[in-house]
Amino acid sequence: MHRIEPATLDDLPQLAGLLADLFTMESDFRPDRARQLRALRHIVEHPEVGCILVIRGGAEIWGMINLLFTISTAEGGPVVLLEDLIIHANHRGQGFGSALLQHAIEFAKSRGLTRITLLTDGHNTKAIRLYERHGFKPSAMVPMRLRL
Repeated sequence: MHRIEPATLDDLPQLAGLLADLFTMESDFRPDRARQLRALRHIVEHPEVGCILVIRGGAEIWGMINLLFTISTAEGGPVVLLEDLIIHANHRGQGFGSALLQHAIEFAKSRGLTRITLLTDGHNTKAIRLYERHGFKPSAMVPMRLRL
């Protein structure tokens, strides 16, 4: 039995562990526990910034998804940047990523958000198929980054 709910401050150590796993799979990022804990704490303590949803069985977190809120001039209102969808290695392939993603989509709809944008590694075909099954489509926009 599992449940999906917002993360709490007590969840931060488990979430940082999930992010370490995610960032070892993504070529653009490197795990840094202190940075990840700082960002996770900020999101949890400031719900106007975003929401971290977790899927858990008992006290164990099986996965997480991070939804960050912003305003789009193109959409004329609030939108979501979806980050950090990760399921613990012991729980992959059981539909929990799909359940968490669908919950996040419903969460965004219920709050009147008009678009969800995400970035995923181009070589992560499993993730790309998951997003496509939930209605996501490639964009003509090209992601670019300037590290400061």
